[in-house]
Amino acid sequence: MTQIPQITDSHCHLDFPDFEGQLDQIIANAAEAGVTRMVTICTELSKETQVRAIAETHAPIYYATGTHPMNAASAPMATVDELLTLAKHPKFVGIGETGLDYHYTADSAEVQKQSLRIHITAARETGLPLIIHARAADDDMARILTEEHRNGAYSCVMHCFSSSPELAKAALDLGFYLSMSGIATFPKSQEVRDIFAAAPVDRVLVETDAPYLAPPPYRGRRNEPAYTAHTARKGAEVFGMEYADFAAQTQANFDRLFTKVATHQAAAA
Repeated sequence: MTQIPQITDSHCHLDFPDFEGQLDQIIANAAEAGVTRMVTICTELSKETQVRAIAETHAPIYYATGTHPMNAASAPMATVDELLTLAKHPKFVGIGETGLDYHYTADSAEVQKQSLRIHITAARETGLPLIIHARAADDDMARILTEEHRNGAYSCVMHCFSSSPELAKAALDLGFYLSMSGIATFPKSQEVRDIFAAAPVDRVLVETDAPYLAPPPYRGRRNEPAYTAHTARKGAEVFGMEYADFAAQTQANFDRLFTKVATHQAAAA
């Protein structure tokens, strides 16, 4: 029997009510599709304990914590020290998601920028990758990421990338990664696919952003980590690669960026 290529859902939200009481089945579905690791993302520090517990309970799940830009004005401002303390947990593998979102929350732009810079500092000091959400804020995002990189290098993934070619270039020029979500599978997303096709394949990750953005044939329904395989198959098509080769490449990319996951797996083996 041919083994299913393994991939990683680099960004999902398994603490959301959509998955309550179903995580064992969700993990089993993922494994059947070849999705053997997941990073579940906490979007505000007040929920960190809940998200951490999911990672502690389920071996394939790791987690990251930050303040989502849409929560930046309503949640208490995170501090660098808080993030550094949380990052000591062995399954805490990234800083965020953080970023800028001017589509719904442009009125909190200045607070979002302040929060973003705090998260960047924590990423720099921990050596963990920054996880960026960017929507309708390309110019400010490119400027801040570049300014901060000059102050000291850090690693980063542009999660669920669907912004402009200019922001993609700015991120890639800094050595950052782009993560492909279900958006890249949508029929009207040719511009997004073109951006990925122009990117170095060794700088691409795959994700669901579950429970959002389910790819066809599940579009309009709840997304789950198993469906990362549909996005990865589209990614293989975009890059003109065999699926197994693209899957292996995204695994290598993930391990290179999320080094703490590989370290934890080796220690647990």
